[in-house]
Amino acid sequence: MCGVAGVYDPTGGADEPTAVAMREALAHRGPDDKGLYCPPSHQVTLGFRRLSIMDLSPNGRQPMQNERGDVWVACNGEIYNYPALRRDLEARGHRFRSESDTEVLVHLYEELGPDLVQQLNGMFAFALWDETRRRLVLARDRYGIKPLYLAQQGERLLFASEVKGLLAALPHRPAVNAEALLEYFTFQNIVSDRTLFDGVRLLPPGHLIVAEAGRTQERQYWAFRFDGDPALSFEDCTAGVRERFEAAVSRQLMSDVPVGSYLSGGMDSGSICAVASRQLTTRAAAQNGGNGGERLPHQPQITTITGGFSLAGATEEERSCDERIHSERLATTFDTEHYEIVIQPSGLARALPSVVWHLEDLRVSSSYHNYYVARLASRFVKVVLAGAGGDELFGGYPWRYAVLDGATESEFEDRYFQYWSRLLSPEERSGFFTEQFRRSAGNFDPRDPFLAITRDYDAPALVDRALTFEARVYLHGLFVLEDKLSMAHGLESRVPFLDDDLVELAQRIPAHYKVSTGTGKRVLRAAMRGLIPDATLALPKQGFVPPEETWYRTSILPYIRETILNKRALARGYFEPAAVRRVVDEHTAGQRNHKLLLWSLMCFEWWNRLFVDGEAPDDHAPLDDHPDAVGASIP
Repeated sequence: MCGVAGVYDPTGGADEPTAVAMREALAHRGPDDKGLYCPPSHQVTLGFRRLSIMDLSPNGRQPMQNERGDVWVACNGEIYNYPALRRDLEARGHRFRSESDTEVLVHLYEELGPDLVQQLNGMFAFALWDETRRRLVLARDRYGIKPLYLAQQGERLLFASEVKGLLAALPHRPAVNAEALLEYFTFQNIVSDRTLFDGVRLLPPGHLIVAEAGRTQERQYWAFRFDGDPALSFEDCTAGVRERFEAAVSRQLMSDVPVGSYLSGGMDSGSICAVASRQLTTRAAAQNGGNGGERLPHQPQITTITGGFSLAGATEEERSCDERIHSERLATTFDTEHYEIVIQPSGLARALPSVVWHLEDLRVSSSYHNYYVARLASRFVKVVLAGAGGDELFGGYPWRYAVLDGATESEFEDRYFQYWSRLLSPEERSGFFTEQFRRSAGNFDPRDPFLAITRDYDAPALVDRALTFEARVYLHGLFVLEDKLSMAHGLESRVPFLDDDLVELAQRIPAHYKVSTGTGKRVLRAAMRGLIPDATLALPKQGFVPPEETWYRTSILPYIRETILNKRALARGYFEPAAVRRVVDEHTAGQRNHKLLLWSLMCFEWWNRLFVDGEAPDDHAPLDDHPDAVGASIP
């Protein structure tokens, strides 16, 4: 929930107008309320935009303070174990003014200082100011579910939930970070803490910053490390996963507003829906009583949201990615209030300017369909549960690990680097980028940040090494996307698979309990048996992906040409025009499937138009003026 923005200036120059401008750039993240804290020292300003989820009263307003008024915090996210933390803090004499989960942060800080992060089970990015010590603490959750961007101006440190918040305080239009661009067009992701915005970086997951007396220290307090424990039996793992998963979903239902769930029709979202539906049905009447201190929204049914695609002309493989028939069966099974959206090919052109404007920090593959589904969900609920993380924790991509079959430890890095070079291989990059751009990037090699991650942790099992890399990099990219495209609509997205107790167990489960003979998520399937139908458990892994290979050769092709082959795009100086034309021609002729690269080229062109050229997304066709882009059905 919400948006955080602020300035730290140890010289006393943290001014209110700058903080207000930064805060208002994030208004879409928090349409319900706003707040600002400027202490007498003028060493910090904390701005906040609120999406009201917990304690809807004025008591829940942020920034929030302790009893003495010398510790203040602005937090984006949710602390799921706050009931237990609050009970312990109250027993120690702390007094609470609100029913908000955020308030535990100021009191926990009084007890533990910056080490409070070790006690938090949740998703968060927060800025905490200790006026007595003149100390700023910035922290991001273990997994990177909630973002926090940073920009340094001498001793002055800017921070915000989105890059737009920083841009409101920077004196010039953004320039491209050449090293980040090379990373992006290698991995379709950025594996370091860079962003495409020169001078702006993303605080890594599981990191915190302590700024005090003009000194800034950053440290990592947690990181994914998969390493199977051979002492664990398959049966114990199965029982443990089921128990911890149900507890995680229950915790993440806490809310004072309606909660929904994405429902793709597969095992992950289906399992979340099954537990959430049961919890809401049996405990709606127990609001604020008899439920262990958890606050559940008073709603008799879970609301479920599904996205599908127009399949005219799609290949058989592409048709299988539309899971509406499976999600409708699950919606009937669990008696949900179910809504669907059908995305047409024209939906890409309608949405892309807004998608790039909100995403800012380009990551992973196409996502305009996620934007549409989040928009539909926001019409009915303020909180939605998502199935992200189930694949990364439990080995849901068996074809990725097959790349490692027969590999020695010394071959792991080469094979996995080659696999994750999703857009351009090292050989292709030299002919794709212009000589001028390559000179600006110097000797930077995208393999270096890749190796910095893979060599940081070398589990004995290669599958565990692969899972560690994917959780730290690919999953993190998905979270950046999920946060931005949900918050674009004032919608909070929660991910029950990323619960601390469940993650700690998942990291200890032996790799062969997850992946064996080309099948992934073995232990998770066993754990969910009886919770969801066997037919759902038997479904093969499907991604939420439009039939883009076909669309990019047919209905969307004119838009692709218009976007990346126009004079302005080809003259930007990053890519060789002949190379871009060749990509379009090869895809159109069916010689190569370039859908990932074409998506990234379109996004980067729009990134330039919006952030470098200064165009506004509102200058382009608003989505609501084009009902043909999507269709919705309410069974």
